[in-house]
Amino acid sequence: QVQLVESGGGLVQAGGSLRLSCAASGIIFNIYAMGWYRRAPGKERELVASITAGDRTNYADSVKGRFTISRDNAKNTVYLQMSSLKPEDTAVYYCNRVGYDGWGQGTQVTVSS
Repeated sequence: QVQLVESGGGLVQAGGSLRLSCAASGIIFNIYAMGWYRRAPGKERELVASITAGDRTNYADSVKGRFTISRDNAKNTVYLQMSSLKPEDTAVYYCNRVGYDGWGQGTQVTVSS
């Protein structure tokens, strides 16, 4: 059974930083592209960053230059380093294998102005 456990969210002021972590179990982690998604209030879930099995990364335009995705295959963990946070980054953040369904509980990120 696949389990994805996100952590590291919180309340931060605009301009601040947070590092999210996602621990995966029940999968052969290192063969999958992993992504960080977010769902803001009243909006659909969107993919903000992804990393392939070969460590190739891709970012949504809204976070490019501010967010960095990375992975540690030895720990079955994917990270999202978020800097220069803006109020519009406020959302519940989720990780998942890219293209797959089945979501964890997510972690709330709130950015105050």
